[in-house]
Amino acid sequence: MEMERMIEFPHTHLDRRPRKRARLGWDVVPEAPKAQVGICCGQEIANIPSFASTRAPSDHSSNPLFVKGVARNGSPPWREDDKDGHYMFALGDNLTSRYKIHSKMGEGTFGQVLECWDREKKEMVAIKIVRGIRKYRDAAMIEIEVLQQLGKHDKGGNRCVQIRNWFDYRNHICIVFEKLGPSLYDFLRKNNYRSFPIDLVRDIARQLLECVAFMHDLRMIHTDLKPENILLVSGDYVKVHDYKNLSRSPRDSSNFKRVPKSSSIKVIDFGSTTYDRQDQNYIVSTRHYRAPEVILGLGWSFPCDIWSVGCILVELCSGEALFQTHENLEHLAMMERVLGPLPQDMLKKVDRHAEKYVRRGRLDWPEGATSRDSIKAVQKLARLPVQLDNAACGPFSRGIDSSRARVASI
Repeated sequence: MEMERMIEFPHTHLDRRPRKRARLGWDVVPEAPKAQVGICCGQEIANIPSFASTRAPSDHSSNPLFVKGVARNGSPPWREDDKDGHYMFALGDNLTSRYKIHSKMGEGTFGQVLECWDREKKEMVAIKIVRGIRKYRDAAMIEIEVLQQLGKHDKGGNRCVQIRNWFDYRNHICIVFEKLGPSLYDFLRKNNYRSFPIDLVRDIARQLLECVAFMHDLRMIHTDLKPENILLVSGDYVKVHDYKNLSRSPRDSSNFKRVPKSSSIKVIDFGSTTYDRQDQNYIVSTRHYRAPEVILGLGWSFPCDIWSVGCILVELCSGEALFQTHENLEHLAMMERVLGPLPQDMLKKVDRHAEKYVRRGRLDWPEGATSRDSIKAVQKLARLPVQLDNAACGPFSRGIDSSRARVASI
């Protein structure tokens, strides 16, 4: 399948603000009321019977294989997709005779993720049910190809989420994954956006960089790394004293914060992953983790993933997204405020689509700001070392500075 199709995918969902945007998940939709054959990794796994609503009613009350009109190991009644092409389901429904829907785990642009019971393996799995629209189906097939390639080389399965199988059900591509814990974003949100301990951030950073290096060695670029796409392997946690937010009442829950018992993580969502090639200049990455070369239309490659990793690690240290904006010029101004001026060679290369952000060889800021509030939003940001020190990550920030010095000396 040609990877160029990735250019056609919509990217309007990438600019949502960190706390207000819908959390990552996937959406779904069924089609013609016609029995289909399940596919598992490209091979037939079962004939799936269909119970059309037009069938004459019959009394199954005495049949132990039926519960509330649905065969225990058969297909649920046909339901139309919603207006956006999402699959409509009820808890307890079957997805083929093998999987039973237990709960909904999440929803997003591409469809929904359901927690399901795998009758064959006797375990819970996560099934991503993709919207029944061609461009999302095409994206899902690309993701399956990427997942299979990653799985072939990631023998231990310790870096990326593992695909178990996939099948086509009622015009929806369904991808079966191992069941993992919450995303880093969800953990932060449920923890009232309190930062992770620095030792935990270091361990997460090591694993994340190892995963990115692994993908880059295979010439793959994830292009959408963010806290929502990094899952803790386990959702278990302990509560510890939060000495930065102690209240007068010793029993106040705000005196405590959650800390994961395990730092093990895995990267998910490879629907936007692409292979490295020339002239990739379409928009990628969710806004708050988007590299400057992407905004300026200069073309992008492996470094765009590294930029996203840096933004993620700062967010884990502080609990807040580093660049909370939805405007390109304001975003670039925030980068300069936090990290220093954009390189001159980068500013000289901007094309006609981004030249409105640059004037006389420098960023057109604050002259080009849309409002006084926008200027204030930029001015309130501190330099990166100061932000990390304020987040009690001094040793971590010094590690960043020393790494930067080593790079500069090469």
